[in-house]
Amino acid sequence: MEKSISKKAYAKVNLSLDIVGRREDGYHLVRMVMQSLDIADELDFERLETPVIEVLLNGETGQVSETGSNAKDSGDKNLGRVPLDEDNLIYKVAKLMLEQYVWKRNPDAGVRITLTKNIPIAAGMAGGSSDAAATFRGMNELFELGLLDQDLMDMGVTLGADIPYCIMGGTALSEGIGEVLTQLPPLPDCYFLVAKPPISVSTGEAYGGYDRLISELEEMEEGSARRKVKSPDVDGQVDAIYSGNLKGVADRFLNVLEYVTSENHPEIKALENLMMEGGAINSMMSGSGPTVFGIYDSLEAAETSYRKIVDEKKANQVFITKAV
Repeated sequence: MEKSISKKAYAKVNLSLDIVGRREDGYHLVRMVMQSLDIADELDFERLETPVIEVLLNGETGQVSETGSNAKDSGDKNLGRVPLDEDNLIYKVAKLMLEQYVWKRNPDAGVRITLTKNIPIAAGMAGGSSDAAATFRGMNELFELGLLDQDLMDMGVTLGADIPYCIMGGTALSEGIGEVLTQLPPLPDCYFLVAKPPISVSTGEAYGGYDRLISELEEMEEGSARRKVKSPDVDGQVDAIYSGNLKGVADRFLNVLEYVTSENHPEIKALENLMMEGGAINSMMSGSGPTVFGIYDSLEAAETSYRKIVDEKKANQVFITKAV
């Protein structure tokens, strides 16, 4: 049994995001296409001989330097904080795996997990969920538990709706609350320009704002307010992915949460416009925001937009990267 291993946790963007309803427990029902990118946190796992869970951040106590990983980034440093206690998803996953599997065989086992943070925080890129997914994989391998990905995904959804997708990775259609997944073919070769403006948006803030928008529309007019909010053509986008039509995929970019987030943060539309002016096939906000990404069929065009965003200081964190 290996004493230590390492895992990567890849960021994601939404190529489309629609909200189609809400469950009685408050969870939103979604239909969306997800794509993982080669921007990654790194997690190092070390087995301990005492039953404790240690979570370290860059080997320190909570300061994180937000930069790029396996991607060209602007080199700007934006310090933030990540909880390292029971509130951290890494800790929660490690505890779950120890309690359900490891301690039943070896009650003296423990783990130290060191996180190197590269994915922007509170950015709509599933950084926390991806770290959780990597922790499921890491604990499974470190302690030789022999669990299948589906086993890990079934446990993951109890902690976060994006975790099952982050375990699967790649290009996927996500439905239900995010746990009903269909693996899709990889995108045609292309480049992603990713930029996070110097603001943060919570997932709760974005979804709550969308619910208020729907309620306001319902008060104004009769009928279904969701029909009055334009929805993405998710099925058409999936068909374009199957046919290898990159422009067809990009032409169907639409994220209903952007109706809310971009209203409060004009920086989002400004970044989208700048990317389009620089040659993006299309540009959109990812997830709950505020990260904006553009998709390019040319590295030269992506680099042109990159330089303009950096020179004009439109974002603290800027990456040129590819799909994984």
